Amino acid sequence: MILTVERQCGQPGHPGADDDQVRTGLPAHSPPPGAPIAIIRSTHDKTGKLGFLNVLARIYLTVNRGTPVVVQLLIIYFVIFASVNVGKTFVAVLAFGLNSAAYVAEIVRSGIMSIDNGQFEASSSLGLNYPKTLLSVILPQAFKNVLPALANECIVLLKETSVAGYIAVIDLTKGGDIIRSQTYEAFLPLIAVALIYLIMVMILSSLVTRLERRLARSDRG
Repeated sequence: MILTVERQCGQPGHPGADDDQVRTGLPAHSPPPGAPIAIIRSTHDKTGKLGFLNVLARIYLTVNRGTPVVVQLLIIYFVIFASVNVGKTFVAVLAFGLNSAAYVAEIVRSGIMSIDNGQFEASSSLGLNYPKTLLSVILPQAFKNVLPALANECIVLLKETSVAGYIAVIDLTKGGDIIRSQTYEAFLPLIAVALIYLIMVMILSSLVTRLERRLARSDRG
């Protein structure tokens, strides 16, 4: 579903903001992880509302961005879930997800703040309230603006999963290390691991490039 909202200069029935134009050309899918925090932070920055939630969001961002992901992984597994029987994979997904969401939140927030305030004014003149404007008009444009940064964060997250072996998750890196310990040959297993990661990153980068070209064509169309 493509959302399109347009305000043409001089359109009758909508006074004010004559030169403003609001357009979104992205599918109306669910927002990326961290988007709720970005919405809270940007709403506070623009309107001064949601003060308490903004404080909680800042604490979350400070803790997750200020400590290494390996330490967070160990704390979640050996401290928070010390007395709970949970799967190691679940803990790894939770730790990496919480850490990455903090960076995604700031990326999305920067995209929201980069949108001109005239977009909000034009949407208001069309009868859209703040939440609808944010979700239907601002976020799709912000997503397009920060797509390269989001893609880079995905690549970083992919490579960060190589430390999951610290809690005995048998991931790609751990598998290569097991082969090294059994064969006493370090070169081939570790080089193979590096090449597999490189191939995955190249595929991901290629997909992002295709998405950027598709979005560019939708803008021109």
